[in-house]
Order: sequence, then structure tokens, then C-alpha cells
Amino acid sequence: MRVARLYDFGDIRVEETSRPAIGPNEILVKARACGICSGDVMPWYIRRKAPLVLGHEPVGEVAEVGAEVRDFKTGDRVFVHHHAPCFECAACQRGEYVQCATWRASKITPGGMAEYFSVSAINQRDSFRLEDGISDSDGVLIEPAACVVKSIRRSGLKPGETILIIGLGIMGMMHVRIARSLGAGTIIGADLFHTRAERAKKLGADHGIMVSGNNLIEQVREITKGAMADVVIVGPGTPAALTAGIAVAGKGSTVVQFTATPPEDELTVKPHDLYFNEIRLVPSYSCGPDDTRAAMELVKRGVISAADLVTHRFPLQQISDAFATAQKPEALKVIVTFD
Repeated sequence: MRVARLYDFGDIRVEETSRPAIGPNEILVKARACGICSGDVMPWYIRRKAPLVLGHEPVGEVAEVGAEVRDFKTGDRVFVHHHAPCFECAACQRGEYVQCATWRASKITPGGMAEYFSVSAINQRDSFRLEDGISDSDGVLIEPAACVVKSIRRSGLKPGETILIIGLGIMGMMHVRIARSLGAGTIIGADLFHTRAERAKKLGADHGIMVSGNNLIEQVREITKGAMADVVIVGPGTPAALTAGIAVAGKGSTVVQFTATPPEDELTVKPHDLYFNEIRLVPSYSCGPDDTRAAMELVKRGVISAADLVTHRFPLQQISDAFATAQKPEALKVIVTFD
């Protein structure tokens, strides 16, 4: 079978390898589509994992089931999460699934950018069948949408509140869509590119602003009449973006760090300002089973849909072109398909 293996950022090769053999508690899935994650196009983040078979947003069809599998059958079209928790440890009992050692160790083999991949009994805990009305492209959006579900949940967003979303790539646009569905009052999208700011308005934002220099603060102050934002979602994984997010946060607000920064980066803050303005800085990493199921419901309702968010599709053989496209500002979601 064919796989897409990354050796370095920009060095992705389609190679032949053996189809995974499955055990009695495993299933073999024939891939139908797989999304390119925002993290996959962050050089520092993906480079440290090389070499690896890419892909953790797959949708496929069950090709084979182990003798002891009861929840899936051959022919089922499935969403598969690449991580799943134990549900028993202290972290799981608190609902902090991404801190579970089992969650962090679990994976699909060899990866989602493969014609076939195996799914362990553990990973089947956060895998489920897709209804006929949900397309493969819609299914690919479940995992990234689940990350946004978690982000907004951790932000504490309440109906009627003002939310500012910094960075309007695919994840920023999903924040716009989900925040609107949850009854946010004023939704402001901010990006370096005018086209993305305009697209955010089409997807439900009240304001789409283009950031240039240090004008973000002034623009948000004008829109909010000085109150600033109740919730700020910081998409770019940089200290500069986080600093900007804190600067536009109102009193009693929450700033969410949605993307990881390189391990050596440091953030300088004024604890005095955080304290007296009671600004909460909250990280949100990946998602858990509750989030994936909530995301599935959003897909069913059309809040999240491929028609709105998928901009490019490539066959596996053109994986390098797909990754190059995913880095361009005109791209939102790029999907690799398997024929």
C-alpha cells in the first residue's frame, strides 16, 4: 500500500509499505480522505516528529475486523481519532483527557495518510460510524472542530458576549462558526489578510478586521466602544500574538492560547495588569471524546460543513502540492483523497 512519509519539513514522499496486520481486538480501515492539520505545516512542530507517516484527521471504511471486535463491522464508514484515553486515571476522572498517559501514547498505525491503517481497541473508544448524510469531507472536519469545541468551552464564552478571534485560517473560521451557533454577541475576526477577514464575515463574524502594525488595539477599542473583548482566541502560536491577545482583552475576560509555541519561546506579561483586570490566560490543547461527539453534532446540524470550509482537495500522489497549498493564505481546509 502507499503512504505519505515526512522526512523533513517540505520533504514528503509517497512510498510503498506493507499493509498493517490486525489483532483480534483491532480493525483495519481503508482510507477515504484525510485532512492536513494546521500543526502539520508548522515547521518546528512537525520536524521534531520526523520521520513519520502523516495524517491524523482520517475518514475511512472498515476493511477487516478482528475476531473479538463487536462495535464495528466490515463496510462501516468511520471517523477515527488518533488518540483515546483510558477513562480511569486521575486525569480522565477530571475530564482532562489530553493529560492521560494512555491518550498520549495511543495512535493509529501507520497514520492517516496511508491507504490502510489499523485502529487499536483503545482508539476505537473515540471512533464511530458516520451517517450516510455526512460526507467524507465533512467527517474529516470532526477532529479539528472538536479542538475548537474544547477551546470555546474552556474560554467560558456566554451568550451575548464579545469574542475576538485572532487568526482566520481553518481553525479561526471554525471558531467563528461555533461561537455564532452558541449565541455569541459580537464576533470579531482579525487576520493579516483582507481576504480572510472578509471571508470570516461571510461565515458569521460581525466584523472582519485586517491587522497591520499595532492597529489591532485601536480597531477593537472602536468596535467595542472601549470595553474590549470578553473572550480572545489567539490562533497564531507566537508570543507576539499572545501579547496582542492580552492587550485587547477586557476586564474579567479570558484569553485562550489555542496553538503551541516553540519550546524555547517565552512570554513576558505584567502580572499586575492580569491581577487587577482579572484576565485569565487559558491554554487549550487538542480534544477528548466528549468534544468529538459535540463536533459530530455540529456537523450534523451544518454548523460545520465542508461546503463552507474545504477549499482544496488533492489525491495522495500529490501530497507535496497539498502541503504547499495548505500554507497559502487562500487555503482553508486542504484534504487528501484516496481513490
